[in-house]
Amino acid sequence: MRIPLITALLLCIAAILSDLYIYLEIRRTFPRLKRPLTAYAIFAAAGWALLAICLLRPRRDADVDISFQMWGLYGFLTLLVPKALIILWSAIGMIPRLWKGKSWHLGKWVGVPLGAIVFITMWWGALVTRHEIEVREVEFASVRVPEGFDGYRIAQISDLHVGTWGDDTSFIEALVDSVNAQKPDIIMFTGDIVNRDTREMEPFLHTLSRLHAPDGVYSILGNHDYGDYVEWPTTADKRDNLRLLKNWQRQIGWRMLNNTHTDLVADPDTIRLIGVENWGEPPFHQYGHLTDAYPIDPHQPRHLNDSAFKILLSHNPEHWRREVTKVSNIDLTLSGHTHAMQTELRMFGRRWSPAVWKYEEWGGLYTKQNPRGEDLSIYVNVGAGEVGMPFRVGAKPEVTVITLRKTPGTAAR
Repeated sequence: MRIPLITALLLCIAAILSDLYIYLEIRRTFPRLKRPLTAYAIFAAAGWALLAICLLRPRRDADVDISFQMWGLYGFLTLLVPKALIILWSAIGMIPRLWKGKSWHLGKWVGVPLGAIVFITMWWGALVTRHEIEVREVEFASVRVPEGFDGYRIAQISDLHVGTWGDDTSFIEALVDSVNAQKPDIIMFTGDIVNRDTREMEPFLHTLSRLHAPDGVYSILGNHDYGDYVEWPTTADKRDNLRLLKNWQRQIGWRMLNNTHTDLVADPDTIRLIGVENWGEPPFHQYGHLTDAYPIDPHQPRHLNDSAFKILLSHNPEHWRREVTKVSNIDLTLSGHTHAMQTELRMFGRRWSPAVWKYEEWGGLYTKQNPRGEDLSIYVNVGAGEVGMPFRVGAKPEVTVITLRKTPGTAAR
């Protein structure tokens, strides 16, 4: 759990200004009453104490449980955002002073009700929405889908971040039941099974071992799986942490594709399934190597632009846009990572998330042409778990079921 210094400073400054403004407004509104001032002073002091504890408590020690910090910071944020709305509307209400000499009390009549709605929504997202699993059915139709894979069902899950749940397995049990109920032909996990430390997996091993599909469960690593968010005593400890994660995934029956590939066969047809380790842009490390997973040399029988129908598992969707679409004809890429920033709005059949400010492909199915004019697609799963703060506003935990469909015609590649 990384909190950059500049973020912490901005958070503190915003909190100071909002509390000071509201304190002065209370004093102006109730000039003769001391109780409202005292009550708000105590309320503000409690919030500041909570913020101080969260920011000062060690966060990069593997033995420190960060659940308190996650909930504490989120609780502070659910107070700060409504206060900011009150201040914003109060400022808007002062604009008429420029020509009327009198302000409108929008902070009281608009900011306070809106702040209350936002407060309730944020806590609904923490206490309710993050438990509401959503199964999204998607059809991927292409002339290049092999006949033997017409109707083939892929269940994708991503970003479990099981450490957020401590040792409470109830949500992961419900997720596993939801996936199995879809009766997929194969299950694909696109990274980030933990937050920081492989030991977070231990309470969930039996539950995750219940995931079942005829063609098995395949997985890749996400940026949180390498132990990069912990200050390890030695590099050997960090290596052991990753080795344990790989061993445990093997023990529960998952097959990891770490910069490698395999074949899925529906006689006589074949699909190439490729998996890369995390392909990270700064500050994330670069572990994924597409050309190690599948050759790029066109003189080899198998290469990134060969005629085979190919599916790629790559945790970060930026990899698809920055490399995959430029050097390959991989038909379908499956990613996660964005979480839709755990916030999604849906209206009139459209979806929006603040994740769009960072990721062009943040949730759902996207298509883009490679330099040869061939259509390549990516599906970005918004994940099932949380990291940083334990909430999901609108962006429900996702199980994706992708059904491959053969369309009429002859593949041109």
